[in-house]
Amino acid sequence: MPKIALLPGDGIGPEVTYAAVDVLKAADQAFGLGLEFEAFPFGGNAIDAHGEPFPEVTQRGCLEADAILLGAIGGPKWDNVPRHLRAETGLLALRKAHGLFANLRPAKVLPGLEHLSPLKPEIARGVDVLVIRELTGGIYFGEPRGMSEAEGWNTERYSKPEVERIARVAFEAARKRRNQVCSVDKANVLEVGEFWRKTVDEVHRYYPDVALEHQYVDAMAMHLITRPSRFDVVVTGNIFGDILSDLASVLPGSLGLLPSASLGEKTPLFEPVHGSAPDIAGKGIANPTAAILSAAMLLTHALNRSDIAKRVENAVTAALSANPTPDLGGKASTQDFTRQVIEALDRVAA
Repeated sequence: MPKIALLPGDGIGPEVTYAAVDVLKAADQAFGLGLEFEAFPFGGNAIDAHGEPFPEVTQRGCLEADAILLGAIGGPKWDNVPRHLRAETGLLALRKAHGLFANLRPAKVLPGLEHLSPLKPEIARGVDVLVIRELTGGIYFGEPRGMSEAEGWNTERYSKPEVERIARVAFEAARKRRNQVCSVDKANVLEVGEFWRKTVDEVHRYYPDVALEHQYVDAMAMHLITRPSRFDVVVTGNIFGDILSDLASVLPGSLGLLPSASLGEKTPLFEPVHGSAPDIAGKGIANPTAAILSAAMLLTHALNRSDIAKRVENAVTAALSANPTPDLGGKASTQDFTRQVIEALDRVAA
């Protein structure tokens, strides 16, 4: 029986996480998945209860699970704690503990919902891009790093195995989509970028059926806004991926629409892209779409049930078309929207 470790987190995290759980339970009832759920403290709530963001009980629970579903963490309450105790530090530790080196962030403008995008409808139409971000290397982890009274320094560093494995993830993903990969770097001024590009080219030799292009990160930022529909899979390093995936996340119209998956050596992690939004926590208006779509990614990547995941995605599209949450101009509460998705599960085709 698949075990799902729930890390509801802080702010609106519990609200959207349990909305996603309700959808998973409905899918379980319909398709007999045999899912088991257990919640663990993580983030700010774990700091309050255990004095650290990623306590041992949570570490054990995640290692014993088949998948991890995370809500959102952090908030102003914990902004002034020492850096090593911040909620975000717990997330970095979770990624490292499970070797989660590949972050998959799809950004898709759903048909009929182009008006939600900040872009003109003719530019937003057909956008379906998957940003694959290398998650455990690069400048966020490179040594040496430090700060003195006079300066601060960080090191951007990548090894060949790190680039090779993320490139393989990108090429394999493209084979299931439109067979196009765009690799993003800054090879014109950074040696690490030149190394990245050379290594991606070497891996590409094993994927002759997939088209490969390279873009500098500054040009790519422009292209994602002016010509987003022409891109399929975008692969890049940690810091560029952090920035570009956030940029791509606004294309559908709301951070509340964007799911993500982090894959690697141990238990995979699934989470919405948005933050904990403490200003609306407890009001019942949080958009659970991203969390529900993250649960759909869980069905695909952790349970190998892409057929059920497609039903969930179609049910979400139906609910968004009928009555979205207030952030998208609708009137549905978090519970109302979740109920709409569950009701649509029986009507939509895979």
